Order: sequence, then structure tokens, then C-alpha cells
Amino acid sequence: MTARRIFLIGAWIVALCASADTPAAVREVDANHLLLNYTLSVKASPAAAYANVVDIAHWWSSDHTYSGSAANLHMDAKAGGCYCEKLPGGGVEHMRVVLAMPGKLLRLSGGLGPLQSGALNGTLTFAFKPGSEGSVIEVNYAVAGYIDGGFEKIGSGVDQVLGQQLQHLEQLANSDKAPSPAKKPQVSPDKEAGSKD
Repeated sequence: MTARRIFLIGAWIVALCASADTPAAVREVDANHLLLNYTLSVKASPAAAYANVVDIAHWWSSDHTYSGSAANLHMDAKAGGCYCEKLPGGGVEHMRVVLAMPGKLLRLSGGLGPLQSGALNGTLTFAFKPGSEGSVIEVNYAVAGYIDGGFEKIGSGVDQVLGQQLQHLEQLANSDKAPSPAKKPQVSPDKEAGSKD
């Protein structure tokens, strides 16, 4: 195992084992399901906020990718489109777009990070509404099924990792920066893929 792979596995374990008395976004959790809710108030209009979400390479952390570079991420925002990552000689489908209504609603299906290895269904929804100074993005991630050890053990870690990514999204949507095309993927064929989303 490479040092990078060991680091990535360790970072996910720390994030998943981190506990908080009451994680703000954990709405419900038990052995078989997890429901996370977030609300972001941003300066961007609903249309611009939607474009920011789709511009995943500019707000998802490189620390939570298999390749080690967020530049390898892309989202094809249409029904059946892929939120995917390019890897040396392959790739990973993080989630699949199941509903795309620009400026209104974006819904994806799948398990992020270690949830991908469970027998489960996950639905990540971004709802965009006009706000007093731009827009409000309501984000819900509902996951149900089987994961080794149950969702109670990993719920706060999933909240921590997804919450960090959404903070980056909020910063982007408040930055007055228009979404731009993702940079060219930075995949090195000699680099071993990591193990996280």
C-alpha cells in the first residue's frame, strides 16, 4: 500500500468515527437509515447556485477523491448523467443524476465514500429557492439499507465530510465567481488510486 492510500484510508476512518453530541445536519439515524439536512443561504441567484453545484470540481475537496485531485471530477447534469471521477486506466461513478431542473432542483442517486460498498440506496437532493439576498439551497441526503456496523456509527462522519464540502460550495456561491469549465484532469498513470470520495 502506498503512503497516500494509507493516509486516505486513515482520513476517512477518522472522519467516520468522529462523534459529536448532536451533529447539526443529522436529522434522523438508526441502524438502517440516515437523513442529513442542510440549508445554505448564498448571494448567487438560483440559476447561478445550480450552476455552482454542477461545477463540482470547484467545490469538492481533493482530499475526498480517489485520484487526489478534484480536477478529475465532473457532473453531467441531465437525467442519467454521471457525477464521476477519472482515474488512471478507469474511473469511478460517485452518483448518478436522476432529476435535473436547472435553477430549481438537482437530484442524484448513490452512496458517497464508504457508503458505496454497502447494500443501500442514497438520494442527494439540492433544491434552489429565491432568498432575500440571492437564494437558499436546501440539501438533503437520505440513505437507507445495510452498511456494516449500522448508520449510527458512521452518521456523524458522513455529516462531517459532506458538511465540509457544502461549506466549500457556499463559499463558491458567495464569491461572485461565475462557474467555469473544470480544469483538465490531473491523473498520473503511475499514481495508485486512493480510497475515498
